[in-house]
Amino acid sequence: MSFIWFILIGLAAGWLAGQLVKGSSFGLLGDIIVGVIGALLGGFLFSTFGVSTGGGLLGSLIVATIGAVVLLFGLRLIKSA
Repeated sequence: MSFIWFILIGLAAGWLAGQLVKGSSFGLLGDIIVGVIGALLGGFLFSTFGVSTGGGLLGSLIVATIGAVVLLFGLRLIKSA
């Protein structure tokens, strides 16, 4: 059951990051991929800086969304170079 929540959080985070960075979503599969990679990146960044969101559904969504935004911003920098 936790795997399903991970995918749903990834989907929501990918969609939110797409809205914030690009202005539109990447489609269902693209949003899931961006969100899941963003969740892993966000978890790494938050633990590296010692920041805690308190856990739970909202905390996971925040971490995943921030990670996905960082991912998309980094990809945009690489693409423009």
